[in-house]
Amino acid sequence: MQLQNIFIHHVYFWLKNPDSKEDYNSLIEGLKKLSSVKTIKQFHIGKAADTNRGVIDNSYSASWMLIFENADDQASYQVDPIHLKFVEECSHLWTKVIVYDSVDV
Repeated sequence: MQLQNIFIHHVYFWLKNPDSKEDYNSLIEGLKKLSSVKTIKQFHIGKAADTNRGVIDNSYSASWMLIFENADDQASYQVDPIHLKFVEECSHLWTKVIVYDSVDV
């Protein structure tokens, strides 16, 4: 079933200390707290799957996929105090973040 009329915000995190269970757990706990932002329709916290093909980048530590009703809800999320607190408390954990946003074709 195709999802329609949504805004997908997918974030990939590379930890400074990728072998640190403590840092990984801190990031995951932060994402779980972040999931309480009211404009988030659905979310998924993940890690790289154990797949290996040339087109797959599994170098990231964690992924955070969010579904919003629309771009305005996603924009609201960006300035939500819960999101700002997450960035303040967790940004020391990562070296790199990449975001892919998508909307319906």
